[in-house]
Amino acid sequence: MQTYRLGKTGPNVSAIGLGCMGMSGMYGPADRAESIATIHAALDAGVNLLDTGDFYGMGHNEMLIGEALKGRRREDAVISVKFGALRDPAGGWSGIDARPGAVKNFLAYTLQRLGVDYIDIYRPARLDPNVPIEDTVGAIADVVKAGYVRHIGLSEVGADTIRRAAAVAPIVDLQIEYSLISRGIEEKILPTTRELGISITAYGVLSRGLISGHWQKGQAAAGDFRTHSPRFQAGNIEQNLALVEKLREIAEAKSVSVAQIAIAWVAAKGKDIVPIIGARRRDRLTEALGSRAVDLSAEDFAAIERAVPKDAAAGGRYPEHMLQHMDSER
Repeated sequence: MQTYRLGKTGPNVSAIGLGCMGMSGMYGPADRAESIATIHAALDAGVNLLDTGDFYGMGHNEMLIGEALKGRRREDAVISVKFGALRDPAGGWSGIDARPGAVKNFLAYTLQRLGVDYIDIYRPARLDPNVPIEDTVGAIADVVKAGYVRHIGLSEVGADTIRRAAAVAPIVDLQIEYSLISRGIEEKILPTTRELGISITAYGVLSRGLISGHWQKGQAAAGDFRTHSPRFQAGNIEQNLALVEKLREIAEAKSVSVAQIAIAWVAAKGKDIVPIIGARRRDRLTEALGSRAVDLSAEDFAAIERAVPKDAAAGGRYPEHMLQHMDSER
């Protein structure tokens, strides 16, 4: 597995990361044993970047990863954790808390659930509108000095916030959605991260399965985030799946899968971009890893652009009320 350094001062991570959120119910029920087997298979294949959030399953995801890492060398995993999203007992969302005191509180619980004595990359899940980013990053810098965190990351913030954060302490990466049908970072955010020497860890590379080549209309079950996602709603899903079929023609001509084409497209956008794949099963992980062997020519890129032009997707990547509170969308 090829590795890249995150940012100027960050850890060396595998060219593909494993996003573990879906193992804790965001996309419907997940099989615990298969989830752990998938994490083991990823580590065995050289995938060292494991991405989670302390609010995924209200701590379930961190405990799952902690269980999977038992008996493994701590240094074989680069653990990336998002914090700050508040949940209620019913699983609802209650805002963001990124106050300095909350940073240290969240971290204490995360270390316990994961069963580790440090986190490789720690990041606020979203910008707290009530707390200057300088205060949040400064608090993470304090726990870096104390040895509980190795590196600082950001998530879903815009260019101005990135600059302000980087003026306080070194930022190794920005985690943000980036895919063939979510290309908003290309205008301002990506040029800013490249200017500052900050990497992108790209989630949603397959747009939550929409452009994986496996999704079918009406597939989402109760409790699945996608039942509320605009791109999966009637009137949008049909247009979006039509884009996938155009992409399938290109994939079949190269004897690869749609998912492999979509992942390879993101990976080919630069060595400073690391796709995070939300595989919950070993077969999906194997498919994603196969994207590393997909070589896209200039002709392929042109064909992909014709099949899926920028802004071709119907519907936003999140519901409108959520987009209004996302700093990266301003």
